[in-house]
Amino acid sequence: MKPRGSGTWAERGRTSVVLCQKQRPPEGGKRRREEGWMARQVAELRAAERAQPFNEKRLRFLSESRKVKQGSQGVLYWMCRDQRVQDNWALIYAQRLARTEKLPLHVCFCLSPRFLEATVRQMGFMLNGLKEVEKECSTLEIQFHLLLGAAGEVLPGFVKDRRMGAVVTDFFPLRLPLQWAEDVKKGLPSDVPFIQVDAHNVVPCWVASDKQEYSARTIRGKITKLLPEFLTEFPLVEKHPRCAPVLAKPVDWDKAWSSLEVDRSVGEVEWARPGSTAAMATLESFVDQRLQDFAAHRNNPNREALSQLSPWLHSGQVSAQRVVLQVKRNGPRGPSVDAFVEEAVVRRELADNFCYYNKDYDCVDGAYEWAQKTLRDHAKDPRPHLYSRKQLEEAKTGDRLWNAAQIQLVKEGKTHGFLRMYWAKKILEWMPSPEEALSTALYLNDRYSLDGNDPNGYVGCMWSICGIHDQGWQERPVFGKIRYMNYAGCKRKFDVPAFERRYCSVKL
Repeated sequence: MKPRGSGTWAERGRTSVVLCQKQRPPEGGKRRREEGWMARQVAELRAAERAQPFNEKRLRFLSESRKVKQGSQGVLYWMCRDQRVQDNWALIYAQRLARTEKLPLHVCFCLSPRFLEATVRQMGFMLNGLKEVEKECSTLEIQFHLLLGAAGEVLPGFVKDRRMGAVVTDFFPLRLPLQWAEDVKKGLPSDVPFIQVDAHNVVPCWVASDKQEYSARTIRGKITKLLPEFLTEFPLVEKHPRCAPVLAKPVDWDKAWSSLEVDRSVGEVEWARPGSTAAMATLESFVDQRLQDFAAHRNNPNREALSQLSPWLHSGQVSAQRVVLQVKRNGPRGPSVDAFVEEAVVRRELADNFCYYNKDYDCVDGAYEWAQKTLRDHAKDPRPHLYSRKQLEEAKTGDRLWNAAQIQLVKEGKTHGFLRMYWAKKILEWMPSPEEALSTALYLNDRYSLDGNDPNGYVGCMWSICGIHDQGWQERPVFGKIRYMNYAGCKRKFDVPAFERRYCSVKL
């Protein structure tokens, strides 16, 4: 059986989604185009769509008030999950609202001293990306502010002091960001509208479905039906015509760094350069060099077939909608485009659906009843090996393939999608209980992976350990009816010794 994962963890999926947009023929297969061609193409596309209407199904009001406060001095976009200027429906809406009201436009980001299990690896990637946001806002006469502290503590006062007439924000379905939004809502003046725009998903989460979906099979048709309406080109975020009476102070980035209360022992990585410019270059290289191999080789960790875009997608430094548009517009005909779109749209948005509608998205109680029962039934089964969290973190197990995957995670901030499933399932096999296994998998993923602390990560671990978005399989010790993966199965998929040699010689 071929394993089916969820989200962009594996980027492999079924090829059952064909988007309703025409593809152009490939430009000579792997023939090298002039570097930077995609950024130029995208700039032209945005400019051509200036007059495109905004689909108001992308937004919802979090406040009772719906009209911009009269006598105000600006519209504010509170940037949270989607940390980019262009291809950002929340900022597009905020600018149009400000232009209609003839008001200046402001963007702010609230930097909390810590975020879940994130270390300086993820926070550094984020901050360096925000530096690019500040520069781009400056060229567009948009005021960028970095506020230090939790949003509920610093944002309402900023809105009052700056006399903002409306606040627009983006959508993040994890419980902590949802609580941030609730705290801001409580602190805002009652006559200031608070508007949320889903700028992360192609189809807004609350539009795609009003309930937790059982699997990709149940959400796929709903999303596919809505794609002609929502998979549209982005208009340009333009130079803003109204200048603010009080300009934003330049961000003190050293002070921002010093404010972080995170583990600094997990260093930043070199292979992924933060920011939207680097994200576009990575997307270009994917389309030119790796996309045509995606369908055939995405489960082979020894082949360069994946997009490598997950750090930028997680940080909102590139839009999944932009990625899909460019893949469909410039990708080769054949199964690779459809397979990638399944992962980038259906599986990613299924992860947001799960985290939004299931409050127990990160614990065994969030699993289906059949899965909870089978895990309970086998909780006391003898384990072939028991390893401590420290042993796992240091890649000191008797499984060289697992060790190699963990070393890659620690050193590079990523693990190949197919191996992440194997990696998580072995943790279930080696820990005393399913609860400890899930907790450990989430800890390691969120601590080391550049795309950690994300719905895709939670769903990836829940799929591997708790059977979320899956079905029951042949019952066996420890796993019960949870889908099983083993070393021998991996050897049938790819050259396991080659991957082990690549990483097992690396010292942590």
